[in-house]
Amino acid sequence: MKQVEEQTGENKLKRGLQNRHIQLIALGGAIGTGLFLGIGPAAVLAGPSVILGYALAGVIAFFIMRQLGEMVVEEPVSGSFSHFAYKYWGSFAGFASGWNYWVLYILVSMSELTAIGVYIHFWWPEIPLWTSSLFFFVAINALNLTSVKVYGEVEFWFSIVKVVAIIAMIVFGVYLLFSGSAGEQATVHNLWNDGGFFPKGLFSSDGKGGFQGLFAAIAMIMFSFGGLELIGITAAEAERPEKTIPKATNQVIYRILIFYVGALVILFSLSPWKNITTDSSPFVMVFETLKGFQFNLFGKTIYFTSVIANVLNLIVLTAALSVYNSCVYSNSRMLYGLAQQGNAPAFLSKLNKNHVPVKALLISGIFAAVCIVVNKLMPERALGILMSLTVSSLIINWLMISITHLKFRKNKNAEQVKTKFPSFIYPLSNYICLVFLIGILVLMWITGMKMPVELIPGWIALLYVCYCLLKRKRAKQLI
Repeated sequence: MKQVEEQTGENKLKRGLQNRHIQLIALGGAIGTGLFLGIGPAAVLAGPSVILGYALAGVIAFFIMRQLGEMVVEEPVSGSFSHFAYKYWGSFAGFASGWNYWVLYILVSMSELTAIGVYIHFWWPEIPLWTSSLFFFVAINALNLTSVKVYGEVEFWFSIVKVVAIIAMIVFGVYLLFSGSAGEQATVHNLWNDGGFFPKGLFSSDGKGGFQGLFAAIAMIMFSFGGLELIGITAAEAERPEKTIPKATNQVIYRILIFYVGALVILFSLSPWKNITTDSSPFVMVFETLKGFQFNLFGKTIYFTSVIANVLNLIVLTAALSVYNSCVYSNSRMLYGLAQQGNAPAFLSKLNKNHVPVKALLISGIFAAVCIVVNKLMPERALGILMSLTVSSLIINWLMISITHLKFRKNKNAEQVKTKFPSFIYPLSNYICLVFLIGILVLMWITGMKMPVELIPGWIALLYVCYCLLKRKRAKQLI
């Protein structure tokens, strides 16, 4: 299949994302519901060593973002890593990479729409889950139909809310820790009390000591960083991508250290880690600590008891809306890129007067809307089912980015081209990422998460069958 060149003139993506949009989109990609509520299960498995797990996973995420960043700065095109897989690896790699990413974020879209319904249900339990999902499905898609600048502006403010929430929790956590307001149980010694920093040995008879608990938790931690690759998707619509993309990519590691590692060090110090359960997180515990807390403001006594749960619910609702907003954007741009490659129907490359791939957006929306039906039929099980299906696609996505980058650099080196934004410690960082990601699959298999691993060969086989059918159809058209 012949590579389709990017369209020009009125039917071309518009560079409407400013530097501040790119910075906050990148930051928002690292802060999702996984940070606020998803830490609980990992903390139960690993204890305080989950902090180290987030640091290790963050380094891998940074390596992969630098690899992707090098490619998109050199060639800021639509389709991002699908384009590079197509160009430097082969037509099937481009086909598989793009459609795998699209399916992955259709599933994430469905999961986030379901989560949004759950959060709305907290305030208004009389509203059915599917009704809330439908309302925000229409609202977010309508916003994205206007222009890329509207998407960037909405995501900018969603990310501001998340960042302010984390900074506020860190600051208040530090205050509680050093003021004594959280009681005698709040001490940095909680990081190594109750069995030490590595209290969980998953395979030991007594469940104490060792690194196995940390290894098992890393398999869950990695998925908190899914979405960082959105930086690459924005390249075709970013103003001055050669400057904004490197800046946003380089800041990923600092954000992870501050917002994940720094926050967890403070929060794990506030209370013994054994108080954490699979359906809670250290962030929830901070809000629980606020019960009964009061202070004077302009001569009035302010109590937190009545607003704790509402504030937390507002934060996680904002995080879910942010993720879904980005899913709508990225899926439409990926379909647009696939259409330009010839790996999706040509009509999906058509843009409206605002330079938005409206047909690609609507098609993605139709598939994401399936979650509304799922929520209608099985509201109690919907979120768990949808989240479990995202695992295999996410691993494939990151593996393909790292492998594609190896082929990209091999090509550039052969042409003696010096890239503008070289990845970090190439090619060592690529091999570290590949070993790490494959190791996660092994850990998932060992620790009982077999279904996502078993799905991978079947999913790749299905993609290959679809690719062969498409290739055969195109061959007939040429006869």
